[in-house]
Amino acid sequence: MTNPGDPAADPTPNRRRNWADLGPRLISAFVLLPVVALTLYLGGYLFALVVGVVFAGVYREWETMVTRAPLTPVGIVLIGLIALSGPLFPWLGLAGSAGFIGLACVVALVARGEGVLWRIGGLVLTGAVIVALLALRGTTLTGVWAGVYLATVVWMTDSAAFFTGRQIGGEKLAPDISPSKTWSGALGGLSLGTTAGLIVWIIATDSPWWIGLIISAIISILGQLGDLSESAAKRHFRIKDSGDIIPGHGGLMDRLDSLTFGVLFVLLLGTLHAGFGAVAEGLLFW
Repeated sequence: MTNPGDPAADPTPNRRRNWADLGPRLISAFVLLPVVALTLYLGGYLFALVVGVVFAGVYREWETMVTRAPLTPVGIVLIGLIALSGPLFPWLGLAGSAGFIGLACVVALVARGEGVLWRIGGLVLTGAVIVALLALRGTTLTGVWAGVYLATVVWMTDSAAFFTGRQIGGEKLAPDISPSKTWSGALGGLSLGTTAGLIVWIIATDSPWWIGLIISAIISILGQLGDLSESAAKRHFRIKDSGDIIPGHGGLMDRLDSLTFGVLFVLLLGTLHAGFGAVAEGLLFW
């Protein structure tokens, strides 16, 4: 029995070890990973179509979040344009994808309505991620390895941050943005994400290991910044999850937010090093 003057018991340890959502998360991962791996390996129009459709789904969640309303005909048009920007890339290249993304921005600007600037920002960012992923994959086997490398760093960071944060807990990383994230989770994610990325780097390329270590660490940090940025946007619009399409994870945006900044960094790095037509080679070969 607790006396009125006694300090309240800290509920953190129990909350920290609540693994009720672990089962759905693992099942979702086992279903999605083979699909992602197969489409990445096959590449071409199939990969471009899948990327376009998936990120059209991401934009759908963004659209309903920033407009604070159910989906409208204008929103459907914007989602369709984003979806088409994917398969247009292997056909017409950057010009085709950028043209449809630009058209979507014009439609959003003309339509006006609540959150127009948020709408346009979401269109530009989503379109940029689509282009970055397709440019990274390219048409060579190097693109497959580059995709495996990026995915390994991002998702190992995500998984390690989740498990470490749940198990160890401790001081909050950014309590005003995401109360569930801790410094222990961030450091655990950085450690495992960087290590896993370095292993893939050593397998995939004979480039100096220390370059792979630095790039892996940067991608891992950017992945966590992407996660925090999405959390800040959700907090601004006062929603908990962007959707519920993936059991145990929430929406597509909840699952892919960690990829956003990392793939844009990889696009920039690969382009500066070897040109836009050889992003994967520019990333992996030094």
